[in-house]
Amino acid sequence: MTSKKTDFERTLRVLGAPNERQRKFFESRCRFTAYGGARGGGKSWALRRKLIALCLHYSGISCLLVRRSLAELKSNHLTAILRELGDFVKYSESERTIEFPNGSKIALGYCSSRRDALRYQGQEYDIIAIDEATQLTEYHFSVFKACLRGVNEFPKRIYLTCNPGGVGHAWVKRLFIDRDFREGERAEDYLFIPAKVYDNRALLESYPEYVTQLESLPDRMKKAWLEGRWDVFEGQFFPELDSSVHICRASELPKRATRFIAFDYGFDMLAAILFAVSPAGDVYAEAEYCSSGLTLSAAAERVAALSSGVASYAVASPDLWNRRQDSGKSGFEIMQAVRGMPPMTPADDRRVAGWRVVREYLSESDATPRLFISERCPELFRCMSALLSDPDRPEDASGEPHSVTHLPEALRYGLMSRAALPAAHNENGIAPFIIKKRSPLRDYLD
Repeated sequence: MTSKKTDFERTLRVLGAPNERQRKFFESRCRFTAYGGARGGGKSWALRRKLIALCLHYSGISCLLVRRSLAELKSNHLTAILRELGDFVKYSESERTIEFPNGSKIALGYCSSRRDALRYQGQEYDIIAIDEATQLTEYHFSVFKACLRGVNEFPKRIYLTCNPGGVGHAWVKRLFIDRDFREGERAEDYLFIPAKVYDNRALLESYPEYVTQLESLPDRMKKAWLEGRWDVFEGQFFPELDSSVHICRASELPKRATRFIAFDYGFDMLAAILFAVSPAGDVYAEAEYCSSGLTLSAAAERVAALSSGVASYAVASPDLWNRRQDSGKSGFEIMQAVRGMPPMTPADDRRVAGWRVVREYLSESDATPRLFISERCPELFRCMSALLSDPDRPEDASGEPHSVTHLPEALRYGLMSRAALPAAHNENGIAPFIIKKRSPLRDYLD
């Protein structure tokens, strides 16, 4: 046993010392530590080393190393661990565990769907390492947080590696980059350690062409993978969205404007936006409201409060006009009966056509867009920034992560109530964009 441990320690020294960023990752004692940003920062090596060090230091500690798929986990980590540690550890293929001589274990897991997450319910781990966390949803992260427990004196921590983009981009960015914490989340529990390829001297020396490869990527990929930018990434549905262009201060809202509301309703989320339309036809997202668990009547009360009597109409998903089996009434009838609710009209909910209209408003015609988002609508801007393209239908937005789709849906409903895409096409076969002169209920210049 002694000789094996000595051989193992000598192997670790041969593999080299951590760089400065990796050292900070090793030294972190935060409950949740995320490491990464750009490609080539040495994330995988650091994550393996952290787990191995913890297993050697704490006899009997229980760790979980998880990635989206088992195949990725084996190729990226298991092969390297077994190559480096040899017969110092025992690997069980049936149980998918790596066991150390002191009783410490690393379990290998994967999680590509909500069904996969069910197998972790009720399990306990002291340390959880999530590789490529942006490939997992916030729901998956919540499941793993619930597994972080145990009646012992071992530390309870989750270590994550991540790159911009992917279905988990929004929640990773919210927690570790924007540090926008919700109830029950403590700022002191979260630490992000940025890493770039330039920090990884070992890679630069062994494969200097890697930087050249990253520099030659398309602009969005280069910003994310080389620079570690979280505001732009491959797969982003609205890459044209720019805070320096589309965000406006409250003082810049039009003094004279016609206002209306658009909202997307479901019991899981009410997402409502109050719009202001200037006499020139520019549209401002003036205020927003988001909440879950609301009945139809309660949701209508929130919309009425957001309107404050100034909205000329409210546009909503057409399914609210369907009659409900439990009451015999439609959602429209229930909501419209609430005092202060603006006159409701069904949205034009065509998806691809609607997203095209949104892009027209975002585009900088004559060096200025037609849509501005007030600083009072941070959630709308965050959700639009995090919205992904549907991989099977690039002109449509993805339904995942679902949490960021509600406010962009409401935005689309609202803008579609101001615009029409005519059937006639021009000589290039492209339908021109035309701003409506009348809304479904009244002229916005009245």
